[in-house]
Amino acid sequence: MLQIDFGALRAGKASYADLTSSITQADLRAETSELFGNIQTIIAGATDAAVTLVPEDPQAGEGEHGWTLGHVIAHLTASLEEQATSSALLARGFAIEQRLHTETPWESITTLAQVQDRLRECSRICNAYLDAWPDKPDLNTTIVRLPFVGPMNAIGCYTLGLLHGQMHYDQLKEIMRQAREA
Repeated sequence: MLQIDFGALRAGKASYADLTSSITQADLRAETSELFGNIQTIIAGATDAAVTLVPEDPQAGEGEHGWTLGHVIAHLTASLEEQATSSALLARGFAIEQRLHTETPWESITTLAQVQDRLRECSRICNAYLDAWPDKPDLNTTIVRLPFVGPMNAIGCYTLGLLHGQMHYDQLKEIMRQAREA
């Protein structure tokens, strides 16, 4: 599992570029497979009812509800695809300014089959974008998506998507816990 020391980043002791400099395209492919495998392990045993369960979430704002499993999957797959798309463009030397984010309407994901389809599709898309990198990727072209992260190249951009996906593991585990108890 990718480990980035965000504490060192926030403290100014290391840059994101430094923290991702040893990651290779092959590492990204392996980490992509691991991410989807981990998500499948977490949601193993899910049912259609688990997909639409609105979980209790103490972190949800006032008047807001916890995210359903379908919502989390729609969100994290959209973010993975956005970073994969951006990384492929960066690897080809294209400087991009705008976000490339499109998300499946989470309300439309109401069955386990739809969750599984979305995950398979996202995995295929992410790997296809890694395949779209040239043999010698441009790692000098950068973008800034998060000011505290600073400039990131194709490797850093793709890594950000993977890290974001990992950040949802605990949320997925909690949804599944609540679904089993319901």
